[in-house]
Amino acid sequence: MEVGFQADGVSSTEGRDVFDSDCPARTVLDKLTSRWGVLILASLRDGPLRFHALRDGIGGISEKMLSQNLRTFTSYGLTERTVEPTTPPKVSYSLTPMGMEVAERLHGLLEWVSVNTEEIVKFQSRR
Repeated sequence: MEVGFQADGVSSTEGRDVFDSDCPARTVLDKLTSRWGVLILASLRDGPLRFHALRDGIGGISEKMLSQNLRTFTSYGLTERTVEPTTPPKVSYSLTPMGMEVAERLHGLLEWVSVNTEEIVKFQSRR
């Protein structure tokens, strides 16, 4: 299964795929599909949120983890950070078009998990 990675229209990983441990796409996949990555991107799907609203909406995430992930997603071009010149400054995060595309796909995964969790838990308890 060839799933390549291209940057700026030039294939930098020709002949490699995400199943190759050295493929740069593996790093992106790891970040997107991490517990916090999925929840952050899904949270932003309905529109921009301020940092503290994101933190409060994602149970258990620390400010450090939220900050690190948002920084990464901004550097990947998936989120935008907007600072309003107020005192104190109001900082909000939103999805870019590419971020919205991946958030929609991850939302499907979250829906699947939500629908199937009870059955999976029942199956686990039988073992």
